[in-house]
Amino acid sequence: MATLLHIDSSVFPGEASSSRSVSDAFRKAWEEQHPEGAVIYRDLAADPVPHITADAWFAGYAAPSERTPEQSAAFAARVKLIEELEQADAVLIGAPMYNYSIPSTLKAWLDNVLLLGRTAGETPSAQGTPVIVVASRGGSYAPGTPREGYEFVQNYLEAVLKGTLGLDLDFIVPELTMAPRNPAMSELVPLYEASRKRAFEDATTKAKELTERLAA
Repeated sequence: MATLLHIDSSVFPGEASSSRSVSDAFRKAWEEQHPEGAVIYRDLAADPVPHITADAWFAGYAAPSERTPEQSAAFAARVKLIEELEQADAVLIGAPMYNYSIPSTLKAWLDNVLLLGRTAGETPSAQGTPVIVVASRGGSYAPGTPREGYEFVQNYLEAVLKGTLGLDLDFIVPELTMAPRNPAMSELVPLYEASRKRAFEDATTKAKELTERLAA
């Protein structure tokens, strides 16, 4: 029985969020292939995890007997998030671009699960786990576009998820999501529609491919 860890971080609900909509399409396709599987779901906008604190940080490098009560409590919250990652057979993350980067709630989750000597280091505990990131954005930051240099979502997440946690990373990128609402971007609506269609198709295809890969 496969377990999917599904994380949303958009502040917008339901279909108002491109990352949520595409992630939901992936999850539905996944559940169709795994009707008896498990899904661990975290909505970081509705129920944010604590930002990393000194107690939570230092507790990760102290022996249990040396931790203060505050450190023990803070570390227990981190361990719960870490264990969810370690127990997952696959991870799905909705990561919209806010001000050229990821939501602070998603950064807080990453800060909690990154623990040198366990999830990070020579042998990361979740190494090889496939992770699909739905990296939606209002404009386009693809190579060759005017704002290519402002792309700090995929670059950052590749460094953290792949380079540090050792996860098997893949992206789905719905872009130009502001085009239907911004008159100045009206000529880009066809490109937005094509990107949206491709993102939903990719979500379904990648979910099916991943379930087949895990079953093999």
